[in-house]
Order: sequence, then structure tokens, then C-alpha cells
Amino acid sequence: MKQLTIAISLFFSISMGAMADEAAPSVSVKRLTLESANRIALGAIEACRKKGIQIGVTVVDRDGIVQAVMRDTIAAQITVPISRMKAFTAANFNAATSALKSRADSPIGRIDGLVMSAGGLPVQAGGQLLGAVGVSGAPSGETDEECAQTGIDSIIDDLEMEM
Repeated sequence: MKQLTIAISLFFSISMGAMADEAAPSVSVKRLTLESANRIALGAIEACRKKGIQIGVTVVDRDGIVQAVMRDTIAAQITVPISRMKAFTAANFNAATSALKSRADSPIGRIDGLVMSAGGLPVQAGGQLLGAVGVSGAPSGETDEECAQTGIDSIIDDLEMEM
């Protein structure tokens, strides 16, 4: 009888393990809210204003779809499409665009809509990609990236607490 009990326990352990290996029928995905996207964008603009710089900023969701766009009062019009492309690139590669610089002159770097220069950052919390932010208009991409990071930092604690 003891052997039968062990055999039954072993059978259920193995079959439950097999079920755990099966793919779930759906996936839960976290995304930024519109309010969060706006806070990130405004945080980036305020950070660059403190440096005396007018920028354009775009925040996209995890799929690279635009959620929020802001252009400071006298920022050049071109800052908007460049910030969008930086954000799109950061979301699709889940990486800072400054880290992709070496790939800019490669076949993938020449795909329309991608910008692989500093100023785009993924927005991550709890180890998950939630979206990305792109900034354009500062004299250097490094300054664009600093402002983007400040925008993320303005809300990261709230995002991490939610995860």
C-alpha cells in the first residue's frame, strides 16, 4: 500500500510539473498610464529648462506607440519627430539609444524611424518594460538623455511601488 501511495504521489508530481510547463493562454502586460507619461514628459522639460534649454519630448508605450508629446515654447519643430524616433527606438530595443550608437551605421541602424543617438531611454519598473521616453533639442545627446532620465526619475518611485 505504501508503494502505491508513493507511486500515485510521484505520478501527480510529474503531471503537475508538465502542466506548469504549458504556455499560459494569455499574458498580462503593464503599461504606463497617460498621467504617468505626462509626468515623465513634463519632468524632462523642467529638467532641461533648468539648464536653459528648450526641448521636445515624446513618451511611448512598450510597443512604441505615442502616449504623450510636449514641445517647450520655443523649441524647434524638428525636436518633436526626433524625440518620437528616439523613444520608439528605446522601446523596441529596450535599451538606451546611446548604447546603440555603434549600430547606427549598420543595416538595422538605417531602418526608417530609428534614431540611435543619445536621448532615448526605456522606462522600466519591477524588471518590466513599461514604455520609453525620447528627448531632442539640447546641444548634445548626452544632455537630452540627462533630461529624459530626470523625467523618469520624477515618477520611478511610484512605478516601482506599484509593481
